Amino acid sequence: MGASFDVIVKGATVVNQDGSGVRDIGIRNGRIAALGSLGGAKAAEVIDAKGLHVLPGVIDTQVHFREPGLEHKEDLETGSRAAVMGGVTAVFEMPNTKPLTTSQATLADKVRRARGRMFCDFAFYVGGTRENIEDIPALERLEGSAGIKVFIGSSTGDLLVDDDPSLERIIAKTSRRAAFHAEDETRLKARMGLRRPGDASSHPVWRDEEAALLATRRLVGLAERKRRRVHVLHVSSAEEMAFLAAHKDWASVEATPHHLTLVAPECYERLGTYAQMNPPVRGERHRQAIWAALADGVVDVLGSDHAPHTREEKDHPYPESHSGMTGVQTLVPIMLDHVNAGRLTLERLVDLTSHGPQRLFGIRGKGRIAVGGDADLTIVDMKRRETISNRWIQSRCGWTPYDGVKVQGWPVGTVVRGRRVMWDGEIAGAAGGAPVGFHEGW
Repeated sequence: MGASFDVIVKGATVVNQDGSGVRDIGIRNGRIAALGSLGGAKAAEVIDAKGLHVLPGVIDTQVHFREPGLEHKEDLETGSRAAVMGGVTAVFEMPNTKPLTTSQATLADKVRRARGRMFCDFAFYVGGTRENIEDIPALERLEGSAGIKVFIGSSTGDLLVDDDPSLERIIAKTSRRAAFHAEDETRLKARMGLRRPGDASSHPVWRDEEAALLATRRLVGLAERKRRRVHVLHVSSAEEMAFLAAHKDWASVEATPHHLTLVAPECYERLGTYAQMNPPVRGERHRQAIWAALADGVVDVLGSDHAPHTREEKDHPYPESHSGMTGVQTLVPIMLDHVNAGRLTLERLVDLTSHGPQRLFGIRGKGRIAVGGDADLTIVDMKRRETISNRWIQSRCGWTPYDGVKVQGWPVGTVVRGRRVMWDGEIAGAAGGAPVGFHEGW
């Protein structure tokens, strides 16, 4: 008599830490219970995935879902709906909401709002400030905490810690890997006059590569002095990548799809303020350096930095326009298109979006397709050609910088802890998101 499962995913090419191969996946009680040939097994639900690839559930470790306080742009429900529509099974969400997520109470409020209402699993960064330094050891350990996030340079919101003594005290208090937005605030203030009214292409002139490099150097120096792990978010410049390649002992590196895909000045000519991000999209020299760092293994993870704003907010004349763009829903198709173009392998993409996040942050039960682990699966059709469009976007703001972009490779299914929540462009199940678990002491 054959084994019995809740769900069997049949006939897919499974891409994992040991390579790729055709396997069936048996799922029981939300976890992977068997891998291999399951021809004689029975299941309440069988997903025919022949001709498709199954990846470990994609984990996007940088999103801004804007709730509470900024729900006119996005909320936890709409942001997570966009995530699963794009094949993402778990997210780390950022603290620059209103109120800021900087305390046990504000974190608990986010977890309460998210549980059973988000379609994907979740963790929330807690903002590191001068006022909560003594609380950091406790804040890192709370349910739903992704760890500490610090803004060295000002961006959207009111979180900013730009002096070295405070940064050093924050870093010294962390035991988990803390995440940093690294742009030098003093240089940003000094160069504000370089912004050209009505011209978004001056954004990378103002927030130049030197501003990014100065902050990253300071951050890594403090991390090395205190022997603490830091994570440099959305690295955007050739100079930063060269520096970080020589300083990997305590610093990990995130790249984003938009810094790998868009390029100045063309993106500003075509998209105007809709290409405006912090740190900015820069010229081809920088894009090529990020790709080279990815190929060399310097880049540890990809994060979308999904940062939605309404069209009204983006349509303000530069520099009053808001910085940020949607990204969680397009991360997978944009990167699959890069895979099909030969810029990276599917296995390397899995390392950047599943294995890498698990390794860096000590995520429990996710990041691999392995017996005993959570049955989080991103199911993709590598041959499918689609055109990304604004009408496909589930984010409340309803737009993407990739509107009209043709891609090859498409997410067709999202499975979260054994539950099919998206299939072939439709939400297929109720929201059932839960907090991501982490290994103690990681």
